[in-house]
Amino acid sequence: HDIDRLNIHHATLEAMRRAVVGLTQPPDHVLVDARTIPGLEVRQTAIVGGDSKDGSIAAASIVAKVYRDALMVELDARFPVYGFARHKGYPTPDHQEALRVHGPSPEHRRSFAPVARSAVGRSGPA
Repeated sequence: HDIDRLNIHHATLEAMRRAVVGLTQPPDHVLVDARTIPGLEVRQTAIVGGDSKDGSIAAASIVAKVYRDALMVELDARFPVYGFARHKGYPTPDHQEALRVHGPSPEHRRSFAPVARSAVGRSGPA
């Protein structure tokens, strides 16, 4: 996982860079929330609190959340004991209990402290 390898901040920036580089039509200018994207050879403007100040950043944030939630529903189908469709990956009490009982799935971020604690001596769901 990129998050475990890079950390969440750098993995997010790398995902943003890949998204822009992967566009069929390269943009002339990119608006980003809070920080510019390293390694991106496109003019950028970083707007702190951009999702509340700019409609395009707000829309991108919504698209990203909907996409992520859909991924969580897919993970729920693959690993139903964790309840991803309910908690969307957040460390709710139910999610933490599932980690305690079943250990982490192959998709859990091992660098996240509650997951790391639940992984001690385990290889995955029973």
